Amino acid sequence: MRRGTFRDDTVDYAAVGATHAPDLMHYPPERSIPAEESWRIGSGVERFQTAGEALLSWTAQRAAGLSVEDVRPAPGPAYAGVSFDAEGNPIAPSKRDVEPRYDAEGMPFVGAGMTLHLRGRVAGMRADAELRVISVTEETRRIGFVLGTVGGSVVSGEESFDVDWREDNDEVWFTVRAFDAPNALIYRTIPALMKRRRRELFARYLRAISPLYATPV
Repeated sequence: MRRGTFRDDTVDYAAVGATHAPDLMHYPPERSIPAEESWRIGSGVERFQTAGEALLSWTAQRAAGLSVEDVRPAPGPAYAGVSFDAEGNPIAPSKRDVEPRYDAEGMPFVGAGMTLHLRGRVAGMRADAELRVISVTEETRRIGFVLGTVGGSVVSGEESFDVDWREDNDEVWFTVRAFDAPNALIYRTIPALMKRRRRELFARYLRAISPLYATPV
């Protein structure tokens, strides 16, 4: 992992946390294109824990062909980030002491308030971006996090990644939600390219997290 200086900026969009809004697909943030997919990836506590561990160790991004660089954890007590109730209303953030975790290569696990740089290509286009981890969820039946763009990307917006272990039927589901507003001229001129970019990213994330394929719902 390469470490470097990282400027302490805020995100470059206004609707922070909107990927957790229940009405995202009907009322996305201004100028943005929303997207959502869910896949059943197995069942049981072992599948849930394995997928959750993979998610928090950047597997969705790295196995999707994106390089995770310049990772900088939030200083001091971990910022718990923006969270939301069942109706999508924001809940006041808090701080908590959390022991940082690292994978075998020394890469820190996802942490709220963390900043990072992604590099790579998607659908033949550059996918470089500075990002901030908006929030992290680690619950008995849900593990996930939200990434927001800080700058330098061809789009601005947010992605949320969640693994849910459903109590009613023991199934484990992987859900990705996003909204993108175009920054690059080509995406502003040809919006269909943004949708193509998003479809390819979703397919890569599924291959990274799921040991099997299921029909999106």
